[in-house]
Amino acid sequence: MQSKRIAARLVNFLFVLLVGYVVALGVLRLFESHLIYFPNDPGRLDGDWHPSGLPVEDLWLRASDGVKLHAWWIPADGATFTFVAFHGNAGNISHRADVYRFLRETPANVLAVEYRGYGRSDGAPSEAGLYRDADAAYQYLVRTRGIAPRTVISFGQSLGTAVASHLAANSEVGGVVLEAPFPSISAVARRVFWFLPGVQFVVAGQFPTSRHLARINAPLLLAHCEQDPVIPPPLEEQVYEEANPPKYVLRVEGPCHEEASLFAPTRYRASLHSFLAAVSSTESHN
Repeated sequence: MQSKRIAARLVNFLFVLLVGYVVALGVLRLFESHLIYFPNDPGRLDGDWHPSGLPVEDLWLRASDGVKLHAWWIPADGATFTFVAFHGNAGNISHRADVYRFLRETPANVLAVEYRGYGRSDGAPSEAGLYRDADAAYQYLVRTRGIAPRTVISFGQSLGTAVASHLAANSEVGGVVLEAPFPSISAVARRVFWFLPGVQFVVAGQFPTSRHLARINAPLLLAHCEQDPVIPPPLEEQVYEEANPPKYVLRVEGPCHEEASLFAPTRYRASLHSFLAAVSSTESHN
């Protein structure tokens, strides 16, 4: 009788554990969008929308599904290239003004895109929606501005690396620059929620950066911080290993995430100039 009671308790414990596991996965699935997108952190409209010394021009774009998007056009004298910039998860484009200033000083033009549901843009964020937003920005550059596709550099930070790589996989660009990239949301989920086996199958929005990069043959520059507190370096290394050549990497010491250009501006600028020279060389041979 004693062994039967122990067995019954063990079965009950395992049942409760299984139910808790299923409930946890369900909660993650239900609140997935809240775990991926943070447009209100620290505040949706917080920030300096007129940064000193940066010639920002407000633009309003229209995505293919009709969503109205806000963006910054930041021209640079003598620019050969144009960065179409996709920021990371939290906040808005005003929080990245220093990064755009750094890119402009290349010199290069910058089109900073505000995702749907972020900043002053309409709508609500979704994986497919962010891809549409990127395409709207690209179409603006090529069709409205008349910028040659081979001079467009798809630039992404953190979450924006998946958006930038998707754009480059589906449109002609001169090169791709990714800061703090990740192979996919499911890969990140496996590390963050390591105690929930199978969590990667629950994540609907996959953002498969590695899959996009497999379709890209344009030059790639990958920059990441060796003490990144958000995206573990092994995930960033995986992205680099799975990308096609020509590919280059810049590793920055320090606990930074999207701030590599601010932590090591001299090294980053040198790497960026070398990368753009490689893009020009690739273009001249095509």
